This record gives sequence, structure tokens and C-alpha cells, in this order.
Amino acid sequence: MLTHTQVVRLIFGLKLRQLRQEHGLTPAALAQAVDVSVSYLNEIEKGKKYPKADKILAFARVLGVSYDELISLSLGKKLAPVSELLQSEVLREFPLDMFGLDPSRLIELISDAPTRVMAFISTLWELARNYEVRQEHFYLAALRSYQEMHDNYFDDLEDAVRSCVARFRLRTDAPFDLHQLEDLLGQEYHYLIDRHELGQHPELARLRSVLQPAARRLLLRPGLTRAQEAFILGREVAFNYLGLKDRPYTNVPAVTPGSFEQVLSHFRASYFAVALLMEESQLVADLQAFFSYPRWNAALLLGLLTRYEVTPEMLLQRVTNLLARHFGIGSLFFLRFDQDAAGGFQLTKELHLSRLHNPHANELQEHYCRRWVSLWLMEQSRQSGSPGLRVAAQRSRYWQTTDEYLCLTVARFDANGHASSVTVGLPVDDNLRQKVKFLDDESIPVRWVNETCERCSIPDCEVRAAPPVVIERRAGQQQLAEAVQRLIQGQ
Repeated sequence: MLTHTQVVRLIFGLKLRQLRQEHGLTPAALAQAVDVSVSYLNEIEKGKKYPKADKILAFARVLGVSYDELISLSLGKKLAPVSELLQSEVLREFPLDMFGLDPSRLIELISDAPTRVMAFISTLWELARNYEVRQEHFYLAALRSYQEMHDNYFDDLEDAVRSCVARFRLRTDAPFDLHQLEDLLGQEYHYLIDRHELGQHPELARLRSVLQPAARRLLLRPGLTRAQEAFILGREVAFNYLGLKDRPYTNVPAVTPGSFEQVLSHFRASYFAVALLMEESQLVADLQAFFSYPRWNAALLLGLLTRYEVTPEMLLQRVTNLLARHFGIGSLFFLRFDQDAAGGFQLTKELHLSRLHNPHANELQEHYCRRWVSLWLMEQSRQSGSPGLRVAAQRSRYWQTTDEYLCLTVARFDANGHASSVTVGLPVDDNLRQKVKFLDDESIPVRWVNETCERCSIPDCEVRAAPPVVIERRAGQQQLAEAVQRLIQGQ
């Protein structure tokens, strides 16, 4: 991440270069006037050096500005977006090194071509404002990219889980005994578990857990399922065992938005917790047995949920950790959809290891394709009126492409009228045919799918929720362009 000192040096250097150019001075002329070397001035303008007070005063005198104006962190109108970016929480807290980016190279890029970089930044800022991209959206997008870079499998976290199990002699047989976690938190990390107080705060109904760090008191909402408690307790073990200090204190980080480091810590602790509850070698063996059945059987997938006593999201998220490493299935995706009481759908979680497939989260209020198993299974659950789980498989073929994915979905409908679904999509290819014996089972429906109704040209779609207005607009623009071209050519 960029430090405050780096930001101050870079802004000073950019301002100095801008003022020098406005006064028509060459680097040699300004260096001579202030009695510094040209190479030193060059390092100042690139943000690598910061002059002492007497030299700043000399620069200010030659350039006709006050000392305070020269050292302020504001830039002129042309470079204001660069200053805004450099001082934003997003860039200062973003761990550039995690993506193999050297902060000094970024500084050099900005200092070498500030005007061009400014134009690029202004474009991004404008797009962010137009599409209401908030800071947490940026952080989550960066986290997904980080997961995709590693095929969502992290050796250091898997090793840490094994180390924790060995150190505290935990039993990992499924289902994991959550009393081990509560005992570990109490005895090793001096936690107090409170299953009463959070229920006294109806305004916090969406929260399942809150940590009071000073008292090391973990508040759990009354009525949580065993799986929900196990995940929360496992995550608290992870925060402590991994030494993650900059962390959120609720189960919903967005409630108290902080730094990207908090978002990353929450992800790492969640990964650790799920890996602890579903030991790697056990689940790999169970998945191999599941994939080896010649016929699709939804009960077998439900059986894995029962065996490990976890939520559908925990199970399928863990599956995305293991498929690339142990089965060679890397170009997969994971989706979580929610449906509110009014029937609207929202894509609330996504991961695309090949960065290719749709749907992606859409902030344009468009209607996601109802042909997706993720959506129609939720609709079936809602129409049944019976709370519980439903499981389905679908071979989804992307309209007007050769891409096809085997989608395994678990949908949940609760007594409050809320439905959700989690889906893992596996690319249909020769490798999948070798690994998944039930792939060609005729009971698995095959359907053409698309991203949103507004962008879909599938004719006579029986579940279309909106007209293909984006397709129609593009067609109209193409016709206009062709007509203009004919006129230009005199046809």
C-alpha cells in the first residue's frame, strides 16, 4: 500500500513540475536558481525525494507561490483527480504488493505522465459515480480478483488449518464437534460466549455475531443453527490463530466499513473456518464418490450437507477451493442469489475463476435470466410454500456460444418468505466427462441461458421478465451507422 509519506512526496513533486512548466523553466534552469543538482530535482519531481524547508522556501520564491501553498496537498484543476486518488482510502489501504505491484513503479508511472494518468483516473471516477460504485464494491471486486489469481486455493491457509489441528489436537471427523471450538476460544484465547444479549437488540436483527474486543466477549444471536455457530466460532479461532489484528467485529463487514485489510482478514478467517469444518482429504474423497455415481442423485448432495452439518453456501464454497487443485476443474464459477419477499432477484456473491462466464452482478436494475437453475429453483421453493432445501442440476448452454456448464444448485426457502440459492458451475469438457460420471444423465435438463432479459435474443422465451431493449437499441444503432456509411459512400 502507498504510505502517507509517499503520497506527500508524490503530490509535492507533481506540483513542483506543474509550476515549473507553467513558468517555462527547464529542469536545469530551476535547479540552478535554487542551487540544487538537476538529478536531485528530477528525483523530487518523481516523488522519490522531499526537500528540506530551506529548499522548499527557495522553490516557492522562484515559482512565485507561498511556502504553505507549495506544501499543501491540493493540486491544480488539471491534476485534481490524481490528488483525489492518491489521498483516497481506496489507494492508501489497497495492498498493491498482494497483486505483485510495486508502489514505487506506480508513483513513477503517475509522475512520468500525470496528464494521461489524470484522464484515465477521471474516466474511472466518472464511471464509479454514474454506476454508484462504492468503496466496498471496489474492495470486494479486488478480493475476487485475488481469489481468481490463486484458483481460490490458498496453501498457506490450508497449512495453517493443519497446524492448528495438530497443535490443539482437534478431531476433524465429520461432522466437526463445535464444542472443541468453544473450548479452544475459552481456554486458549479467553473468550466469553454470550447467547443472550444480541437478541435484546432488534435493531441489529441482521447480525449473527458481534465481538466486544476489550472484554473478549462474543455475542451470538439466539436461535442460530449448529452450522452457523460452528462457522462463527471457527472464524474467531482463525482471527486469533492467524494473528489477524485489523478485522471486522461483526459477521457482516459492510455494517462497519473499514479498510481493505479488514475485508481480506474476513475472507482469510472465513476460508480457515470452512477448511477446518470440512477437512480437505475427507471432502475430496467424498466428492470423488459423489462424482463417480453414474446417475444424478440430488439426495447424494443433500447427504454431504448432512454429513458435515454445514450450510449449502459453506459446502459449495469449500468445493470451489478443491476442484481446481484435486480434480483439474479450474474454470468454474460460484453464484449466490437472494430473492426478497416481493420476488426480486439479486446476485449477492460471485466468483469466476476463468473471468469469462456470466452472470455478473448487475447494478443496472436489469432482470437476470430466469432460465438459470439458480433462479427457477428458488421460484419452485417459493411456490411450494414449504420452508426447506431443494437441490437441482442443469446443463446451462450460453446462448450463441459453445460454452456449457454443469450447474449444481441448492436453494433455500424460509418461513419469512426469503429465498436464496448457491450454485457452482463446472465447464463441460473432456476432463469433466472423465471426472463426473453422471454428466450425461438424461434426467439433467439442458437449457440455453443468457445474462439478463434486456440483453438476450433467445426467441419466444417462456420466462422472459423484460423485453430485449439493449439488443434492440444496439440493432438500431447498427442500422443508423450502416445508413450513414452508405450516404457517405454516395450509395
